[in-house]
Formats: sequence, C-alpha cells, structure tokens
Amino acid sequence: MKKALLAFVLCIGIVSPLGADDTLVRFDGGIGVIPVSNVTVNADGSVTVSRNIVRGVNPPGQIWTIARLRAEVDADGSIAVDGRGLLLAGGNNIGLNANQSVFATLICSATAPFTQFSTPTAGVRLAANGDFRIVDTLTPTPPSPCASPVLLIRNPGGAWFAAGILKLN
Repeated sequence: MKKALLAFVLCIGIVSPLGADDTLVRFDGGIGVIPVSNVTVNADGSVTVSRNIVRGVNPPGQIWTIARLRAEVDADGSIAVDGRGLLLAGGNNIGLNANQSVFATLICSATAPFTQFSTPTAGVRLAANGDFRIVDTLTPTPPSPCASPVLLIRNPGGAWFAAGILKLN
C-alpha cells in the first residue's frame, strides 16, 4: 500500500507540471478596422473627422474585414495567431488582400505610454482569401500579467487592420 501511495504521489508530481498552463492571454474572434471612429459636423458647417487610432496605432486608409481570428500568447512571449478572411471591405479592390503582409502586436496598458510587443514587422503574407498564420515570439517579452490586453494585426507600414476579441477564461 505504501509503495502504491508513493507511486501515485510521484506521478502527480511529474504530471502536474506537464499540464501547467502558461498562457498569458487568449483572443477568440476578430474585429476588422473602420478607419474613421467619429465624424462631427461643427456649428460653422465644417466637418471634423477622428481617425480610429488604437493605443497610439493608426488605422489604414480603407475598411478591412476579418472572418475569424484566434490567438494565444504564452508568458514567454510565444504567440500563435490563426486568421481567416482578412480582406478589403471597401473601395475598388473590395474582397482582395491588397498583397499585404501582417504581423501581430500586443499592448498591455490602457493608458499612455503604450509599450508594443510585436512579432517581426516583415510579417507573413496574406493568402489570396485573406488567411494567415503567425507563429513567432513577441519582443520584448510582455509583462505577466498583461493588465489590459489588446491584440492588433498590422501591416509592415504599421497600420492596424484587425483586432482580437479578448477571451476571458
């Protein structure tokens, strides 16, 4: 009986660390960019347009849509992003990928200054149907915990095309 109990305790000690979850943050779902966040008609008839800037990152000049986005970031900065259907949602090239490449940026603060934790900015090419997969490491390594996470999918020029929807639990 003592040997069986000892074997059980040893197995738990070995298996528990293997099953440990070092996930920092997950995203399930995506939001395509609408470059304008607000339009105001002033008393004098002039118009003020506010760009859809997210935590210091500018939008592109055109609307983009994304069909699906899933991402997981581990505490060591490892990131895996699976995106489907990231395509232009307006203009003459609607429904096309505009020959873009994309990279991922995680931002963990809701107030400035915003530190960006990114995969290499050269990015990965979008497939013709807008699908992409990023498996890389964020640099620098994000803090743990990541207090107010936002995941942006960006082009090499720095504009954000899509954002992840935070998955709680």
